[in-house]
Amino acid sequence: MHFLFEESDVLRTPVECFYFDANCENFPVKPHWHYFAEMIFIIEGCADMYCGERRYIVSEGEMIFFHPRTVHSIHSANGKKLFYAVMKFDINRLNMTSDYAPKLRSIFHSAQKREMEIMFPEGICAEVKAEEIFRECISEAHGRGYGSDIIVKSRIYELLIRILRIWQRDGFTIDNEIYADDSTPDINNITEYIDSHISEGVTVEEIARECRMSYSYFAKKFLQVYGKTCKEYIEEIRLYKVEELLLYTDFDLTYISNETGYSDCSHMIKSFKKYKGVTPKRFRTEKRAGVNT
Repeated sequence: MHFLFEESDVLRTPVECFYFDANCENFPVKPHWHYFAEMIFIIEGCADMYCGERRYIVSEGEMIFFHPRTVHSIHSANGKKLFYAVMKFDINRLNMTSDYAPKLRSIFHSAQKREMEIMFPEGICAEVKAEEIFRECISEAHGRGYGSDIIVKSRIYELLIRILRIWQRDGFTIDNEIYADDSTPDINNITEYIDSHISEGVTVEEIARECRMSYSYFAKKFLQVYGKTCKEYIEEIRLYKVEELLLYTDFDLTYISNETGYSDCSHMIKSFKKYKGVTPKRFRTEKRAGVNT
């Protein structure tokens, strides 16, 4: 099935929000799969979609949810104009949760196994405020203002919670199996662990132990899932966080290097210059002056 794989940058863009105009884009969308969950809201037209072997006709004002790693495709149902909104996201990185509740990744994994309904008619979409949330997330993602990533993730989280409540009305329950899955780190959700321990200088060996794998097997599986080595992933996570801190705070470079797990400030400066082509100080100055780097 790997030939159907659609690569996504789960590091730099763990969330993607955009409009899709079938008249202007590469269409139809052929069968493919990816590690993201994907939600589609039809704004105009009628779509003929497949998820696995199941067929769905999704009309204007309706929504569908594709679980991660499911093969799906999209065609126009009647050959007419098709325009829809898309939100794709790494559900493992949506880690807001209540103390009493398991993470959404575990809940939605269970919902997938129980084959809960993934298509939502117009009435349900109006109830969960789907169109409003899609439009706000796309606007925030394109505007890229301060805290836009937080707003987008919180609104997606809100929509997922509303979907969960719909499923609960249909008999879905959060049971012990979900809690057991929630406490078990594996290769598909280990990015959450890396994110939360990046400032501690986490190592590949520590991450492999967390997944209860040998170093060599973990390294092989990580490369297979994420398309890069775990060491490269950790370095890119650090650099991405350095970039955010430079853009949105006035912290000095020593503080930023400590917060992102570098052994010293000079190492961070060298890595960042290789990554962006300029020093952190120059990057911050140029961005604040409105210069594209």
